[in-house]
Amino acid sequence: MSRARQKSGITPLAKHGVLPDTEIAAAIARGEMRCIAPWAPDQIQPASLDLRLGDTAYRLRASFLPGAGFRIQDRLDDSLVMHRFDLRPGAVLETGGVYLIPLQESAALPADVHGAANPKSSTGRIDVFTRLIVDHAHAFDHVPAGYHGPLWAEICPRTFSILVRPGARLSQLRLRRGLLLEKRSTEFSIDLAREGPVGFRAKRHSGVIDLDRIAAYPPKAFWEPLTASAGRLVLDPGEFYIFASLESIAIPADEAAEMAPIRPELGEFRAHYAGFFDPGFGAAPHEGKAVLEVRSRDVPFFLEHGQPVGRLVFEPMTGPPERLYGQSGSNYHGQGLKLSKHFAAWSGE
Repeated sequence: MSRARQKSGITPLAKHGVLPDTEIAAAIARGEMRCIAPWAPDQIQPASLDLRLGDTAYRLRASFLPGAGFRIQDRLDDSLVMHRFDLRPGAVLETGGVYLIPLQESAALPADVHGAANPKSSTGRIDVFTRLIVDHAHAFDHVPAGYHGPLWAEICPRTFSILVRPGARLSQLRLRRGLLLEKRSTEFSIDLAREGPVGFRAKRHSGVIDLDRIAAYPPKAFWEPLTASAGRLVLDPGEFYIFASLESIAIPADEAAEMAPIRPELGEFRAHYAGFFDPGFGAAPHEGKAVLEVRSRDVPFFLEHGQPVGRLVFEPMTGPPERLYGQSGSNYHGQGLKLSKHFAAWSGE
């Protein structure tokens, strides 16, 4: 047992932990994960599975959970649905709207495997709040062990309206076997003393972002660069920010990690919507930082360089992935302070 795991109290459990790409592929071959369209070769990540939007969307009056004994489809009546529309020609999901979209993927999980979902990095960095819902659910982003049924995405653009089409990948699913009651974790803090901008604040009332366009949008049309006086700045209520961690993040090949929700005692803000880190992220020579998606709450909040903003929770893999993070290319390999892949590089001019 490694020294780190001895200190954390984790007992290695054979075959318990996060499923790697090889086991995800095997689960697909066994029919435990299913899809109405052909699987894309790059859909399987080292420790997660990209999920894709289907053809139809529902504009909702409000977010909801179906509750025990109810299928999502059975709840979609006139009291909840404002209108239904086709995504195939491309459709705009507007800021402030609540949308429900069936995914192309569905699950038929065995009794010892459950799933956890999270927005993909690019989704969180444009302030699109995305959550997975399943039939009979009383919680978001959780697929119970043994679940057989469809998967749905609830999508709420917060700052930018987005143009989407079937096949768009806004969320990802991590499959886990068994439970680990104790997990290794470490805190991370915010970097407000870096050269150049220390962060970015989203501009409201900007243009629509087409999710299929990569490096296509000028950052200054959507973002305001921020500087910090003596390593300090004030977060305005309701505004959306991008920052970077002070610490470099490195995920070992035999572990996966997740940014845990912000602890209330750390401040009046919420950090990070997208928080999965695959094995190999930040491995030498590709040192990487955690990019932080931050929204202040109801009051202005004074943020200082080096202030703790969250923690990274590590989980063992059930086996080694065939490919580590970045080995087949990534928009965020070795990242520092970086906007989503939809924007051109910040020029500083």
